[in-house]
This record gives sequence, C-alpha cells and structure tokens, in this order.
Amino acid sequence: MKYIIHMIKPYWRTLITSLSFKSVAALADLFLPWLIAYMIDVTIPELRASESENLSSLYLIGLLMVLIAFVGWFLNVNANRKAERIAAQATRTLRHDLFEKIENLSARQVDVLTRPSLISRMTTDTYNIYNATAIMQRLGVRAPVLLLGGIVMSLLLDPVLTLIIVAMLPLITIVIYLASKKGIPLYRRSQSFMDVMIRKLREFISGARVVRALSMNSHEIERFDEANDDTIQAELKAQITMSKINPMMRIIMNGGLVLVLLAGAYRIDLGLTQKGEILAFVTYFTIILTAMMSVTRIFVLSSRATASGDRIDEVLNMKKDMQDGHLDVVVDPAKPLIEFKGVSFSYNQKECNLKDVDFKIHAGQTLGIIGATGSGKTTLINLLMRFYDVDEGEILFHGENIKNLKQDALRKRIGVVFQNDLIFADSIYGNIQFNRDVITDYDIKLAMEVAQAEFIYEKEDELMHQMAQRGMNLSGGQKQRVLIARAIAGKPDIIVLDDASSALDYHTDMRMRQALKKELGDTTMIIIAQRIASIRNADKILLIDEGEIVAQGTHDELMDQTPLYREIAMHQLGGGLS
Repeated sequence: MKYIIHMIKPYWRTLITSLSFKSVAALADLFLPWLIAYMIDVTIPELRASESENLSSLYLIGLLMVLIAFVGWFLNVNANRKAERIAAQATRTLRHDLFEKIENLSARQVDVLTRPSLISRMTTDTYNIYNATAIMQRLGVRAPVLLLGGIVMSLLLDPVLTLIIVAMLPLITIVIYLASKKGIPLYRRSQSFMDVMIRKLREFISGARVVRALSMNSHEIERFDEANDDTIQAELKAQITMSKINPMMRIIMNGGLVLVLLAGAYRIDLGLTQKGEILAFVTYFTIILTAMMSVTRIFVLSSRATASGDRIDEVLNMKKDMQDGHLDVVVDPAKPLIEFKGVSFSYNQKECNLKDVDFKIHAGQTLGIIGATGSGKTTLINLLMRFYDVDEGEILFHGENIKNLKQDALRKRIGVVFQNDLIFADSIYGNIQFNRDVITDYDIKLAMEVAQAEFIYEKEDELMHQMAQRGMNLSGGQKQRVLIARAIAGKPDIIVLDDASSALDYHTDMRMRQALKKELGDTTMIIIAQRIASIRNADKILLIDEGEIVAQGTHDELMDQTPLYREIAMHQLGGGLS
C-alpha cells in the first residue's frame, strides 16, 4: 500500500483542497444540532417570555441553518468530485505502471504468476484500489471529524452523558480489529479463486469451437460452474465475516443510545439538563453512529484493497531475473551468425526440455528443424529470442553471448512467426506495419508478395480491411500469410518460421519458399516444420527428439545416415524420397 500513497502524491494540492472542503463541510454539519438546541432552549423561551410577535431572531437562526446546510452540501459535492478525479487519475497511473511492469517481466516470471492472475490483477485488483482510494478520500477525513467533533460537542453539552458514548468506543474498536484481521486473508483467497475462474473462462473462449465440435458444452459449463461456485463461496465467506461488523456496532451503539435516553430523562427530571440539549445530544449520537458506520466501511474496503494491493505490489516489486545486456550487435562475417554451445534448459527446473544442444549457422544460410511434437523445437527459438535464459551453455550471436547484447538490438534483427501467433483487432495494414515507422508501403507490398497474401486485394477495403479479434474473420492459411508478411516487412537479418506454413497448401507453401529465396536470398532462414518438403532444401537440418539433437546435416546426408529421418521421409514423401 506504500505504492498507493506514492501514487497519490502528484495530486497533493488537489487532495489537500478536497480534504479541507470535507473538513469544513463536516464542521458545518456539527454546528447544526447546536443551533437547534439553542433555538429550543434559548430563543423560543425568550420569545414566549416577552410575548413578542417579532420572530426575526427565529427566522435569522433558521436562515443561518439553511446557509450552513447549503455550504456543507456545496463543499461536499466539490470534494467528492475531486476525490473521484484523484482516484481515477491515480488508478490510471497504477494500471500504466503495472502494465509496463508486466511487459518487462521475463517469460519465466509470467509462467510463475500465470496469465489469468495477471489479468485479474490488472482489472479486479486495480478496481478495488480505485474504489478504496475514492471512498477513503470521501470518508477518511469526514468520518473522523464527525466522530471526534461529535464527541467534543456532546462533551460541551453534557459531559456525563458523553461518558456513555466514550465507553462504547473500545468495544467498537475491538470488533473492527478482529473482523479486519480475518477479512484480509479471506479477500486474498477470494482473489486467488477469481484467477482460477478467469483462467477457465479464457480456456473456454479460446477453445469454444473445439468444445462445440466435440459436444462438450455441458462438461465445460460444469467446470466453469465449479470455479464460479468456489469464487462465490470464498467471496461470501469474506463478505459475511466483514458484514458482522455493522450489526455488532449497531447493537453496541443502539444499546448506548438507550442508556443515553434513560440517563437524559433522569437528568431532565432532576433539572440538570434541558430538552433542547437532549435533542441535540441524540442528534450528535446519531452523527457519531453514522461516522462509526463510515469508519467500518473504510475498514472493509481497506481490507479488500490491502489484499489487492499486496497482489499488485508482488508484481511491481518483482525483481528482474533476466538482466538486459549493454552491447549493440556488431556484425562479424568471419564468425557464425548463430551458435548454440552445450545448451541445456528446463522450464520447470525438473524435466529437461533441451540437453547439450550444439549447432551453428552462418549468415544467409537456411536452417531446418524437424521433430516430434514437444521435442523442443520452439524452445530453441524462445532461447534464441532470449525470452528465457539457458540453464547451461551459451548462445552466441555474431560470436557474442546474447546475454551481453541489448534485448531490443537482438530482437530487431529477428522476424519471427510463432505457432499460435496473434492477429490483433486492427486493419490488415496495422497488423503488418505494427506501428514500426521504419516500414514503408513498399516494404509491406513486398512482404505481401513474398507471403503469397494476394487475397488481401480481394477484400473490400484491401489493406484497410478490419480484422476481428484473433483474426476470426480469416481462414487459418490467410492468418498465417498475414503473420509471415508481418515478420518479413521488418527486413530482419533472420526470419524464423515456427510451423508457420502448416495451414498452407503444398503449392502455396512452395511458391512462398521460392519467393523467400528470390527476394530475401541474403536473409538467414530458420524453418521449423512438420513436413520434410518444407525444409529439404535447407543448408542444414536439425532432427530433434526429446530435447536432444539426434542428427544434423543436409537432407541427403540425413537420408543416408539417419534411419529415423529416413522413416519420416518415407511416410511423408512416399516414392519421392530422392
């Protein structure tokens, strides 16, 4: 929560003005019961005693009360507006900083926190912070001023009766403390269940077509209902725990009110106090009760906000586990462009995903990678892009360890199309150009030609045609060609196609590979494929099995020396092995 206070600091002038308005408005509210008591006990008896028909003094007090009430209303409205504005602007800054931090987290840190949890922290948790920040400004000063001011005014009216109110406060404090102590962990647990529900919701939305195709709607609804019920039960438990505060406080305060009325009647009977004073005292007691209710609300919201703040702080205070390098890329033609030396890696530090990987390629060469699903092909690219750091060994780029290179400098030289890459809800032009100022219209046109994306010209608005979320209004092959065009448009030194042509027919795939060779002959290619036909002309082919390179060489060399590769080729190419 320290970060929240730091977040509000830029608005301290507006905050001071808002809190001042709230304080003055609260004092105005405290002054009204005293005026009522003065009117009943002093002004009206004086008018009766003098038998005067001049009611100007009574009207004057009434006008003063209206004026005070209006001033209090005006200041409260303006203070509330300022409070909401500060909360909104501060939360906007918080979301910006949180999003920026998430963008800079390493892939391993994202895996640990999980994507659904990060979404929950960006949405639900920041909303809880916004709600608490606004309410604390609106009630954080007003409630204490009314509470303490009510006690002071009551003390001035009747010190004896005030002791009854003061005796209630320790009991109320104990109730609030015990409930808050239990509530914060429960709210934190509730948010954890919310993470699980968001994860299952994302899975269902992403795989909706698969679910329907397999007629598993009922099963998915049951899974979601289970997560939904867990979330609701956790939320109910937290809310029930915190909702006990109000009834218990009302019991204590209403018990106190009964004692005040009994004691007040006794003191009136003895002539120790007046009727107007008792009426004002009861009003102050109501003000104090309302203030205590507001304090309770602050504690409830702060308990939820504390749980959310802890989750946000966990992200914001997460230290970098992958330090950026300090060197720019220096091209050295005499050295291999990419070299893996004894690279081993594990995602979970339990199962080895890559083991003792050694290979190198030179600029302008084409590297083909083939292997079974889950063998580690994409992991090689994740390590090359430095989304993860190797556990053992090193990866060299132009002879320099990539850990020493600036990440942006490295990644700008690599254009990559992943297996499940993302089409954004933007125009086709926006998806290819991707706000990269260095990319010209000519680059986009060339990229479309190489990627065999002529279908774009058949669209009504051509390049300005709007994509649905995740490219749902394109076929699988069309999405892949847009993604390939995006990678090519940046004119990278290396183009990585991670199973990027799996949805293309054989002839389109062949034309694309021919265009790549013709237009980008000097560009280094890394092609991960399931089809040997896509990589058979590569300068070097890696055959990966269970995280190890079992063979590497040209297509002809592997056909002669590697039975596993030959078996794959026989199944895929049949009679066209040579």
